Formats: sequence, structure tokens, C-alpha cells
Amino acid sequence: MDSLDINSIDSLPGLLNMLVKSLVVMPEIALLIGTLTVLLVSLYTGRNSENVTYVFSLATLAGMVFLLLRGMDRPNVVLFNEMYVHDELAKLIKVLICVTVAVIFIYARPYLLNLKNSRPEFYILGLFATLGMLVMASAQNFITIYLGLELLSLCLYALVAYIRDSNDAAEAAIKYFVLGAIASGLLLYGMSIMYGITGSLNLAEINIYLENIEGLNIGLIFALTFIVVGVAFKFGAVPFHMWVPDVYQGAPTAVTLFISTAPKLAAFVMAIRLLSYGMQELVVDWQQMLMILAVLSLVFGNIIAIAQSHIKRMLAYSTISHIGFVLLGLLSGENFGYASALFYTIIYVLMAAGAFGVLLLLNKHNRSDIDELSDLKGLNQSHPRLAIIMMLMMFSMAGMPLTVGFYAKLYVLQSLVYNDFIWLAILAVIMSIVGAFYYLRVIKYIYFDDLLVRLGTQNNALMANAILTTNGLLIVGLFIFPNYLLNYCVSVFP
Repeated sequence: MDSLDINSIDSLPGLLNMLVKSLVVMPEIALLIGTLTVLLVSLYTGRNSENVTYVFSLATLAGMVFLLLRGMDRPNVVLFNEMYVHDELAKLIKVLICVTVAVIFIYARPYLLNLKNSRPEFYILGLFATLGMLVMASAQNFITIYLGLELLSLCLYALVAYIRDSNDAAEAAIKYFVLGAIASGLLLYGMSIMYGITGSLNLAEINIYLENIEGLNIGLIFALTFIVVGVAFKFGAVPFHMWVPDVYQGAPTAVTLFISTAPKLAAFVMAIRLLSYGMQELVVDWQQMLMILAVLSLVFGNIIAIAQSHIKRMLAYSTISHIGFVLLGLLSGENFGYASALFYTIIYVLMAAGAFGVLLLLNKHNRSDIDELSDLKGLNQSHPRLAIIMMLMMFSMAGMPLTVGFYAKLYVLQSLVYNDFIWLAILAVIMSIVGAFYYLRVIKYIYFDDLLVRLGTQNNALMANAILTTNGLLIVGLFIFPNYLLNYCVSVFP
């Protein structure tokens, strides 16, 4: 659809101008009001605060999805002095984020009920983090990007330390906070240099400035480097991955699920806004940077994952390798590459949600967390349905046919071949073969080893089990009909 110019809205009469803008940003306004309402309700409901907070949080997210779907057919607009953009990419990402967070809450509910010190803060912080991600999805200005990023990050730091008496969680939260603060500072430093050179905080104006500049400006390269470092940290790409394995292992599994899914969608849209929409004229420079990050992530992520015996650490290094594939799609610098990276990110979120969903529904000796890979030995003998779902997730992460992970990797490889990055495509295939080893090892434990520990399942998990089964079916269903999602991903990059 055609975009509406900012001046066409700002020139409207005052009350009508405000009404039009409020309709566009209504989802964010509704989420803020809903989150504050949930916070106040949790304060005055006593012992039932967690139950009430959970119900109100899901209701808020359901209302968000309804508002976002109602606004899908609205024309693309740019508002608030070009700080906020409402385009096809923002619409898609916002719906996916809200649906993902709702699924996270449903998966996490039985797990949290089993914790002795469970509190409603998980849902409240999750909603505030969602608001930060929605701001990032529509940000077209350094200020709004940073505002959304910091709102998301502060909530994640607190969520990692959700279990107050856990030394592992406290250690992971401190590491995440310190490294995150450093990365945010580097990102802000890069933005300040870019502002000093271009005289603008607006991404569109920065891109216009770069189009008209002649010769190499070393200051721009410094600014770009710092900005790419900030993006790489949010993705968890090597060598800015130091926080990923420690946070994944130390945080409660419900929080690990949150960190590994929805924020990846926000990090993707932040990368697209900054690099493609704001600095497309520096594409050769950031291509080289992303190439290094992608290669390191693929190699280190897959090789180090082989040596892991802790399942959440293994999935952490697996995440790093998947980020390598996302970066391979981004570095192509053209629309099909962006679409393939978006498709891969969505599929990764689906796979990670399913894998951690299985772990959340299992418990060992009345403890919620499954720690070691060996704990899954013989899972098929005790829980065949969960075993099948975990098998599908592992096959899909490995890129095996009959699961949608095959197409996710294939489309990224196609974008590399189309843009003559043949050696990168070959390296990605080799690393996928290496990565298949530790995914198949999980399947071997589940189906070919004797039952080592009889695992229990969480109580009150009827809805979580239903959603998890749907999650598994989507992995196969999207393999049969991948073009619907891929075509939509292509359409958001006109």
C-alpha cells in the first residue's frame, strides 16, 4: 500500500490530527494501559495475584493481537516528526511478538506454579518488555530505537534474576547487566558519532546524507562499527556472545524461553532499520562486518555445542549458530536476503519455543528444571508425545527435510548463491552438517537409550500441552506449505 507522508497528517486540524495518530499507535497505548492495570490489580489481589495477573496478561495480549490485526489494512504512515513508522514490516513483527509472548506465558504457567517463590512479576515484566519490542518495531529514529531497546533490556535483566534465592540466576543477571550496559554504551556512542557527522537522528535523513557524501569518511566507519557491535550483542553473535550460555543456563527455564524467542524478532527489525533503512549507502562496509560475525557464529556455535552436556547451554550455542544464518541473510544487502533472514528468524522462534516448551512441561524429582542432556534418555518410554515434539524441533533445527527448518536454511543459502557468496553458502552447509551431530544426539538419547530418570510432568498444563502440540504440527505443516509465510516475508520488503 502507498505510504502517507507525515505532512499530510500533520497538516490536518488539531483534533483530527491527534485522532489519526492515536488510531495508528493505539496498540502501544492499549498495551501500556493494560500493563499498568495488571500491575495495579496484582497489588490488591493478595494470594490470588498470580492467577489474576496471568489471566489479565493473556487478555491484554489477546486485545493487542486484535487491535494489530484490525490495523493491518491501514496505509503505511510516518508519525511524530518521523520518529515512528507504521509499515508492513512493523505490522508483521508486532503481531508475531504479541503471539509469541502469549505462548511464552502459557508455556511458563505450569512451571511457575511449581516454584515455591513464584510471583506475578514475570508477567508484568514480560508485558513491559513487549512494549519495548513494539517500540523497536516502529522506530525510525535513534532515540526511539534506544528507548525501546533499553525498556526491553531492563526488563530482561530483572527477569533473569526472577528467582531471588538462586545464586546461578543472580550471577547470570549480573553478567547480563554488565555486558548489556557496555553494549548499550557502545551502541549509543556509535549513534552519537553518526549524529555528529550527519546532523540528524532520523534514519531516513541519515541515508539521504550518506547518498550525497563524497569520498570515505573514517568517522562514519567508526560509528557504523559501534552500531554493528550493539546489534551483534542483542543477537548474541560471536564474539559478543559471552552472555548467552551463562544467561541461558543460569536463568529459570521460563525466562530462558523468553530471551531466546521474542527479543530475536525485535533484534532483527532493529538491524533492518539501522543497516538497511538508515545506512544502505554503507552496505559494503557493514556487509564485511556481518560476514565476519556470521562466520564466527556458525563455526564457534556449532563446534562448541558438541562439547556441551547441559541442555540449556547446548541450546544457547545452537542459538548462536542460528544467528549466524540470520546474519548470512542480512549481509546479502537485498530484499530477498532480508526476506529469507526474516523467514529464518520466525522459524527459529517457533523451534526454540517448542524445544523450551517441552523442557518446561517436564520436571525431575519435583524440580522444574531439566539440567543435563542425559536426563532425556528414554523420554519416549515415559512421554511419547513430548518425545515426538522434541524430535521434530531437533530435526528442524538441524535443517532436515519434512520439517520447516529445511526451507529456512535453503532460502538463506539461495540468497547467498544469488549474490555470489558461494564460499559462504558452502561453509554454511558444512556447519549445518556439523550441527546435525548434537541435534541427532538428543534424538538418540530420547529414542535409543534406556530410561535413566523417570521424569514427571507439570500439573495444570492442559492449555500448554495443546499449544505445544500445535507448535509441533506447525513445524511439519509449514514444510508442506512454506510459500504462504515466505511470500508474506517477501511482501514486507517492497
